[in-house]
Amino acid sequence: MTPPAPALPGVSSLSDTLRAMLPDLSVGALLGFATGVALRHIGRVVLIVLGVLFITLQLLSYFDLITVNWLRVQALSEPWLRQGSEQGGAWLTRVLTANLPFAGAFTAGLLLGLRARV
Repeated sequence: MTPPAPALPGVSSLSDTLRAMLPDLSVGALLGFATGVALRHIGRVVLIVLGVLFITLQLLSYFDLITVNWLRVQALSEPWLRQGSEQGGAWLTRVLTANLPFAGAFTAGLLLGLRARV
């Protein structure tokens, strides 16, 4: 048996470094996971409301109570949707990870929370 190599003075081992970072990483991952699950549920509610609104408009249109100019709706909403798709994800990431020392763990937890079947 060979004895372990002596540690260099002033250099901590990898396990000591990871042990010191573990609370931040676990809190970041947990908060990221919770945020991901919340965003997923909020997104689901928003889509349900949007679907109910569309059904309501279609019913009112079917009974000739209103007339919807869908081409005008598309022309009005297209710039917002294009701008949101280009800048929305980057903005949300900046907001959610601002001033977080554990942004990497938070982001990993967020992605897991968005994919979780909760």
